[in-house]
Amino acid sequence: MAYTPNPDIVSGEQYRYALTNFRIAHEKVEEQRQQLEQQEKQVALLRARIALLEGTNQGHFGVSKLNGNSVDDFSIKNAASGLERQINRWAADLTRVPPVPLSTLRSAALADVFDDNPTEAGDQVPAATGMQVQSLLRHAVSKTIAEGIVNCLIITDSPEANIQLTRIHEHIFSRDPTVAAVWRRQTFSAAVETCSVDMARFFLSEHMPGLTQLLRIEDNKATPGGAIIPVLEAAYEFSRMLHSAPSSSGGTVDAFYRAFVPDVGSTMNPRQIELVKRCQKTERGEPDRVGATVFPGLVKVTRGTSGQAIDNMQTVVRRAQVICECALLGTQISQVPQGPYANGGR
Repeated sequence: MAYTPNPDIVSGEQYRYALTNFRIAHEKVEEQRQQLEQQEKQVALLRARIALLEGTNQGHFGVSKLNGNSVDDFSIKNAASGLERQINRWAADLTRVPPVPLSTLRSAALADVFDDNPTEAGDQVPAATGMQVQSLLRHAVSKTIAEGIVNCLIITDSPEANIQLTRIHEHIFSRDPTVAAVWRRQTFSAAVETCSVDMARFFLSEHMPGLTQLLRIEDNKATPGGAIIPVLEAAYEFSRMLHSAPSSSGGTVDAFYRAFVPDVGSTMNPRQIELVKRCQKTERGEPDRVGATVFPGLVKVTRGTSGQAIDNMQTVVRRAQVICECALLGTQISQVPQGPYANGGR
């Protein structure tokens, strides 16, 4: 009987070759496993380092205004309400006992609101009312706080340096939000503690030049005009709370807060504004426009993590507090001018 070789039996050379390949493959898998373990350790160390810089780790002795806690929308709304009351109190006190006629005060406020370029008023200009002047004063201060303090990182007493640092943060944020979060909060740990009088005067001269010159705002906080300085100091504390404390989204997504002030005469967007006085036009279903913004709105700007091509996403945290044109002018619907403050003080 002839011998038939078993096909399952291989030669010794083939066996040794397969065994060598298996050993090499096993070593590669083990090497990859060890590399993954090292990467996981590095990621854990990086997350711990980020938590340390942000102040979210236990035992951190940072200078966060929230004692290391993350800033959430509720705490922002409470702080904003306190700042809004301060602005309203200053404007109300100044309007109650005005150092100059209300019409003069209104003209200066309008010049600041429209960046010293208000449209021409009509021939018949009605007398200025206390509510009009108070609302315009609050709009001018809101614009100053939004553009000069909240939307600009105030790190030093130098305006030029603060502008450069704000641009650096925007550049980092466009590349990697997490790195921007760490950079911003670490930078704010060395920021000035309070808003100096010189910085307050710079904000006023930059964004409220007309009112600053008219009211002769100086260092004396007891004067009607100088009482605005504590308001700006409180606004800086509010801005520092927004930018220096970690957001409630944690270390995975950076939330960067910005303020916005709807322009006078712009169309009212219900998702961005909240009326502080009754609007008869809106109740009748007719379009109305912004008369004055008495407190800026806040949006939370987020962006996808590094490597994701996602545009900035804005979420309204607190709607801008607005008074409409018809309520500000205090006239009947049929008598409200077509343009903002048309024949009404501009």
